Amino acid sequence: MQSPILARSPSTPKPSLWRDELRQAFRQPGPLLDFLGLSRAQLSLPDAQPFPMLVPRAFAARMEQGRADDPLLRQVLPDPGELESVPGFVADPVGDAASRRHRGLLHKYHGRVLLITTGACAVHCRYCFRQSYPYASDHFDEAGLDHLIEYLLEHPEVEEVILSGGDPLMLDTRRLQGLTDRLRAVGSLRRLRLHTRLPIVLPSRIDEELLAWLQSLPWSTVVVVHANHAREFDADVDRAMARLRGAGAVLFNQSVLLRGVNDDEQAMIALMQRSFEAGVVPYYLHLLDRVEGAARFECDRRTALRLLDVMRRRLSGYLVPRLVREEAGAPYKLPVL
Repeated sequence: MQSPILARSPSTPKPSLWRDELRQAFRQPGPLLDFLGLSRAQLSLPDAQPFPMLVPRAFAARMEQGRADDPLLRQVLPDPGELESVPGFVADPVGDAASRRHRGLLHKYHGRVLLITTGACAVHCRYCFRQSYPYASDHFDEAGLDHLIEYLLEHPEVEEVILSGGDPLMLDTRRLQGLTDRLRAVGSLRRLRLHTRLPIVLPSRIDEELLAWLQSLPWSTVVVVHANHAREFDADVDRAMARLRGAGAVLFNQSVLLRGVNDDEQAMIALMQRSFEAGVVPYYLHLLDRVEGAARFECDRRTALRLLDVMRRRLSGYLVPRLVREEAGAPYKLPVL
């Protein structure tokens, strides 16, 4: 039986509901395991957590009771392997540092820039490629707005601004509004993109204030969500996606191929089908970014190509994501062939 905290969100969430839910998130393995009916003896846990655990209860409610190898749990539960040094796994696997132009402003690919809007997330995924990013000293803030506008005016080839993090939807909508109000001065902009996991792990964030902001934007708006398993979608997530689409956003999903999570045919096909049923187009399937502490999630190229072949054979073309890897210094995400 669900506790009141886990009761379904109403179709129109209260303005502060998502903040209240975030305060109730699991921050230590013990209470999460108790909630799932698991004993500590069933799992190996690290003595320390350099990357703290954070799991919203709404996400934990989708995990299978009593299952130590649950694919949703595996994504968020700290593991002793995170403390091991593995050759080839580094702090900045995608070359963020080399792409920095100003505080919190990355210009990696032609025609778009990315803003590190915040270091905060609603969930701490154990494979996160930015878990070692120096957010305290290098995230975008209001003081950087003038630099951003100046940079964009100097680079009219930039047509798209990507709000990332962390997770940009961890910011209050008023702050997002303030940022986009300033961006209106840049005539070359055509698209605004948000990279966010909140519609998946904390769907109550998609509230009336956020939707009104999205509807007010003068550009084409793209929301790229991140889900790796079909069970990450439920009725509340479906409603959140419908509301985003109703506000004019185009929705894509990008996934990461993760060992023990989605590295089998059935799981991968179910993910693509369920994503599309929620109104979200499968877009990218990434090979793991080789960030330190995440080696246990890596799948080899042969597995990735086998899964891609199966999807091509069994799914309509619009359900098959692009299989890619990100390489520091490359001019685009590289197809895996």
